[in-house]
Amino acid sequence: MTPTANAKGALFMAIAMAGFTCNDALVKSVTGAMNTGQILFVRGLMTTVLVVAIARWMGALGSWRVVLQPAVALRMTAEIIASLAYVSALGAMPLANTASILQALPLAVTLGAALFLNEKVGWRRWLAIIAGFAGVLIVIRPGPEGFSLAAVYVIASVVGAAARDLCTRRIDRAVPSLFISVITAVSITVTGAVMIVPMGGWQPVSGEAFVRLAAASVLLLVGYQTIVIAMRTGEISFIAPFRYTSLIWAIAIGFLFFGEVPDFWMTIGVMIIVASGLYTFSRENRRQVAEAVAQESKPESP
Repeated sequence: MTPTANAKGALFMAIAMAGFTCNDALVKSVTGAMNTGQILFVRGLMTTVLVVAIARWMGALGSWRVVLQPAVALRMTAEIIASLAYVSALGAMPLANTASILQALPLAVTLGAALFLNEKVGWRRWLAIIAGFAGVLIVIRPGPEGFSLAAVYVIASVVGAAARDLCTRRIDRAVPSLFISVITAVSITVTGAVMIVPMGGWQPVSGEAFVRLAAASVLLLVGYQTIVIAMRTGEISFIAPFRYTSLIWAIAIGFLFFGEVPDFWMTIGVMIIVASGLYTFSRENRRQVAEAVAQESKPESP
């Protein structure tokens, strides 16, 4: 990857985090009026209309048989799990808390890459991963009864999102990023429709709630597209730290609009998570540089 490609990937990652976090805030604001399934359906329907129209205009629509590709099918499934779990968590936890736990995602991606993609992870990065997940426990602070349901939701969303990101790297580059967004939007919309009745049934949608979900759908579309571009443009070790920009948005929005003030232990947990993630990225970058130098200095075969 060239420096320009990495810079472009980092920019798209930062935009994606802003879009996703603002979308989260809008979704959280309507969780008291409708269930998770209905939110996913209403928001997803509007997102689908937008992304299909854009993809058709740009000639990015392809054959739906692409969902039969293992990487695409797994990504779609992982995105559904992550979305269901995270929207459920937003209704039960402060925005800053859910965003903080989600910062363990880069560590989960590194762990997944080591376990499933045979990526080399040294003992220092293993310690960083353990420390990062310890930071997650500090943020969650499970009581004598164990993890709360909200904590389980947000952890499930981290696992799903990590699987999604790993699958994204495995998708054939011939598949347009915009078409991946189409598949994602349609799958989540259908899942939301199926889950409406099991989660409590349809509730009337006020004009204000509709406008908020419409805005959320636009922001979600921005997030979908930019994160796919980011993951397919730059090196993960370079662009992944820019995920942490979502914390700035989450803490500011939580304070200004929901009256949420991060406490001492949450702050400590977040610092551990972020420090662990940054150290992991630093070690990975050093490893890649060392391998590149070794490859260049290797004598050519006669």
